Parts: sequence; structure tokens; C-alpha cells
Amino acid sequence: MTTRQRFPIIYVRGYAMTKSEITETTSTPYMGLEYGSTKSRQAWDGAVRKVFFESPVVRLMKLGYHDIYQDGLQLESGKIAPESIVIHRYYDVADPDFGSGKVPTIEQAAQGLSDLILRVRDQVCRDGQLKPEDFKVYLVAHSMGGLVCRCFLQNEKSGSEAARKLVDKVFTYATPHNGIEMAGMNVPGFFELWDMNNFNRDRMRDYLAIKDKQAPANSLDGKFDAARFFCLVGTNSKDYAVAKGASRLLAGELSDGLVRITNAYVDDAPRAHVHRSHSGPYGIVNSEEGFQNLTRFLFGDLRVEGVLWVDDLPLPSIGMVRKLLGTQVGYYFEVTVATRGALDFDLTRRTTANNSAILRKRSDLFDDAGALRGDARQPTLFSVFLDTSKRPETSKEMMFSVQLGVSMLTYRGADSSVDDHYVPGEYLFRDTLVINAIPPDTPGASWRVGYVLADSGWSNAKDQIAASRKDEQGKPYVAIPLENRKGFKATLRLYGTHWQ
Repeated sequence: MTTRQRFPIIYVRGYAMTKSEITETTSTPYMGLEYGSTKSRQAWDGAVRKVFFESPVVRLMKLGYHDIYQDGLQLESGKIAPESIVIHRYYDVADPDFGSGKVPTIEQAAQGLSDLILRVRDQVCRDGQLKPEDFKVYLVAHSMGGLVCRCFLQNEKSGSEAARKLVDKVFTYATPHNGIEMAGMNVPGFFELWDMNNFNRDRMRDYLAIKDKQAPANSLDGKFDAARFFCLVGTNSKDYAVAKGASRLLAGELSDGLVRITNAYVDDAPRAHVHRSHSGPYGIVNSEEGFQNLTRFLFGDLRVEGVLWVDDLPLPSIGMVRKLLGTQVGYYFEVTVATRGALDFDLTRRTTANNSAILRKRSDLFDDAGALRGDARQPTLFSVFLDTSKRPETSKEMMFSVQLGVSMLTYRGADSSVDDHYVPGEYLFRDTLVINAIPPDTPGASWRVGYVLADSGWSNAKDQIAASRKDEQGKPYVAIPLENRKGFKATLRLYGTHWQ
């Protein structure tokens, strides 16, 4: 385990729609963070496997964290440890047993978060336990809770600047950062029943204080460092059972059952995709995938970003003819990243089977003559966080795998009578890269990165060494060349940076 200073985690739960749901959540001490799971759909055939995930609270406690409850009371004034789990109980005022019974607005919940952060600072720093200037806090949120966090961070009227400066990192599970769509339409602004208009983009721009009304609602608007804001995106719609399945039907397959994949992240922020639903037995919060991404982002010390730099993508022999007929050719880029020994989880999984593959049109990458465009939209495959302290005691190496697949969409031209196409499921490239990163013996030196294409042989991952290069902006990366006899040619660029 890492020995660096850890900070309190403040959990902000998601949306409770009805009065009964509100009173149900206020009746629990951890407001959903205590839910565990025994079911996983990670098997390739969709089979359910029994995998025990105790709950985020229990797992964090096994890492040395503590709650702030004692003898039936919440410690609101006494000293608490830096490794504390604190629940932002903003729904308590909506429970007639605890408050006025009136549901707070997003802005009011954000102000309450600001006040809570300052109170937690005073408790952690009491009696000189930690200097106030050294204090920070982690915000962890599910669904609408992420919008409460963003309102606090982005709207200067909903909290104090002193509290905002104390936020070190933000992690969101399945937050509708760009609103909620049902049947392809954003929730209308006039739909005030159960505060559903909180997910309308115009209303969001208002409480997020985004002045440009044409700007996307998922913009941090320069108010917080996007690199320190992580978005975990769910891709399993079929297992979301709320409203007897009506929600997943209206949200569509490209969603977690409530939030569409394209709306679940903040612009320019690191993110991962996991095959989990918005909540329930296969939910994103109560999952090993969620916990592993959370703890590596909060406590890890290495960030690795993978960009596939495409040089050439093959076309079938009919391709040029079809292009002249007005064909739109597109490609799916699939990627799965897992760490050494990860039997029951992936850090990220983007596949066509899970409706989350990266899509690029050929025109995004190449001009009409087939040359690579100067402004080509090269796909960023992943951004993962690793913890070198999790290495086996007998090894100083970091090892992870990247399953990469590139395929062409079955495509149509202007002449719909022509039916020539790739065989469905045929890959232009597919292989598993096993990557072995060896830290330098002396500070400041470069890592040594070895790799092997595991689907092609059993060679040791140290046999082939990735070359160190600099990109067009002078940023260093290591290059893994990828090509095959079909004409596929690309380079996997790995950008590794120290993370704290």
C-alpha cells in the first residue's frame, strides 16, 4: 500500500425520485455506499458468475479508512482521522422525520457540500493532527451526486472559494454530465415533477454557471482541472430494472439503462467504460471494476494513456469503387485493459458487444486520396491509473494487458443494390498486448517498457522493447508498432506520467 498522505472521502449519492425513495435512502447510514454484490456478467457469454464484492465501504475500511459514526451518533465536532468516509446527507432535510420535507435544489445541496468540506477540514486538523494548509478532500459521487459536486465547483454562488480550493480529486460513477435523454430527447426544462428538470441542459448550464448557452453541459468551464476529474461510464443497459424496464427502453442500448454513454463524461477528463448498469445487482457503484478504478485514481502513482496512431487501414478491393458511389466507410476500435492478476475485473472495456466501441469514419482519418489527414482524429483508447505499490513483493515490474481489435462496419454506398462488404465480425487487426513496465534504478531516468503480442506467441513481455519518442507537441511516449498482412499499420502510443 502507498504510504503517502490520504485524505477524507466525501460520498455524494445520486437522485432519489419519489418521497418513498428519499425516506428509504435517509434511513441508511451510508446512503448506498454500503451495497455489495455477488453477481458479475463479465463472462463472454453473459453468464452470471458468483463474485463477492463486499461494498465500497467495507473495501475502503480494509484499506484503513473509517466512518465517522460512534455510539449511534455522527461525529460532527470531534476529531476525525484523515482516512475518514463522510456521507453528504443532503436528502435528510427532505425527510419529514429529519427536516422540512422539502427537497433541496442542486444549488442548496452544493452549498451544503461546501459547508461540509470546511467542517471536515476543521475536524481533521483539530489538535494539530494535520496542518490546514496540508488538508485536501476527495469527492466521490454517483449519478446526480456528480452534478452536485460540479455545481459546487463551478458555481461561485453555491459554496465558498475556500472550500473549493480543498478539493484534490473528483470521481463520478454514471453521472449524466451532459443531461439525460429519453427516446432520444433531452428531459424538457418544464418537466418539474420530481425535479427531473435537473437533467435538462439549459437548467444544468444555469446551476453550473456556464455562461455560454451554446456550450455543452459537460464542460467544467475552466473551473476545475479536468485531469483530476475521473468519469466511470456504465455500458450495461439490459440489467437496469427501474420502472419495470421502461427506463432502459427509453434510454436505449447505448447506455447504462438511464444515462447514455455519450452523456456520462466530462470533456477532457480521464474516463473508463465498464459493463455495469446504473444501479442494482449489476450496478456500477457496487462493483469490483468501479472500486479498482476508484482506488487507483485516488491512491495510485502512475497514469498511462494509450493513443492508437493509425497510419493505414485497409479497404477491400471494391473499396475505391464504393467510395466513388458515395460510401461512408467506418471503423470500430475495441479495447480492454486489465492489470496482472485481474481475474474478475477490467479497468476499462470498450467493445462492439457492449455497445461502447470507439467509432471513426474513414474521413476522420484519411483524405479522399487515402493520405493521412493532418488533423486526423486518432482514437484515444484508454486512460488508466496504476499503483506501483500493488506489485508482487518479488517483482518491481508493472504489468498490464491491452486487448485491441479494429474492424470495419458493414457499410452501404449510394447504390443500395450493391451488397459487397466485409464478412461481419472480420477484424482488420486483433491481438493482445502484454506490457511490462520496469521503473528506472535512478530517479529521473526513463522507464523500460517491454511488450509482446500474446495472441501470436508465448514470448516474454521483456523480449521486445518499445522505442522512446516524442510526439508532435514534444510530449514523450513509448511506441509499440502494430501491423499485419492485411495492410493494417499503426502505432500504440503509451504516455506514462507520474500521478499523485
